[in-house]
Amino acid sequence: MKQDNPSTSVAPERRPMLTREWTLSKACTRWLVAKKVPPNVISLIGMAGGMIAGIALAATPLPGMAQVMFLAAVAGIIVRGMGNLLDGMVAVESQVVSPFGELFNEVPDRIADVVILIGAGYATGGNATLGLLAALVAVLVAYVRAEGKVVGAAQQYCGPMGKPGRMVVILMIALYCGLTPARWQPVLVIKDYDFGRRRAACAGLPGKPAPPTTPPHDLPGLHISLSDKS
Repeated sequence: MKQDNPSTSVAPERRPMLTREWTLSKACTRWLVAKKVPPNVISLIGMAGGMIAGIALAATPLPGMAQVMFLAAVAGIIVRGMGNLLDGMVAVESQVVSPFGELFNEVPDRIADVVILIGAGYATGGNATLGLLAALVAVLVAYVRAEGKVVGAAQQYCGPMGKPGRMVVILMIALYCGLTPARWQPVLVIKDYDFGRRRAACAGLPGKPAPPTTPPHDLPGLHISLSDKS
């Protein structure tokens, strides 16, 4: 049975998102429906944006490219977020049902998540191991939720750092790093392991200890030391 107003109806299996009620989101949805853009194509565009964001983050250690790549990552994350938002809204508004709809709704999101999180780990001041672990946990949580759906359990979207939340956090950090000079950015040192942009830039690799000739207190920026050494 066709719904009277599908654009305002939120199916119980969909992630609750306040952005669906934004005027801009609804206007974009109507435009895409009028242009007959398939929801699956929107999903693929969002995935492409996420992949660009992850590659840009991983490219920030390149000499002289940090701020440009951080801003490129911001643009990619926005495209990824819009694709993730609009594919479902267009599908509901246009009443499009595809045998591969569920696949296109989930797989591109997982690919974008993995690429962005791993890219953030390799970004200037990042930690590759933590990036890989974050990507693994994101995929594992999605897998458990999908398995729950298979056995008939209700979908749960609770808990900290959900898909929209973690993308907003990465976007805000990338935007800050892209717009501010390096001396405004914190240098965090834990047991001689540096997570700060300035010290990592001096070392030439993200997350690697700087040479002994460049102690953390000699670098500009906000210094937060959790090391047992002074």
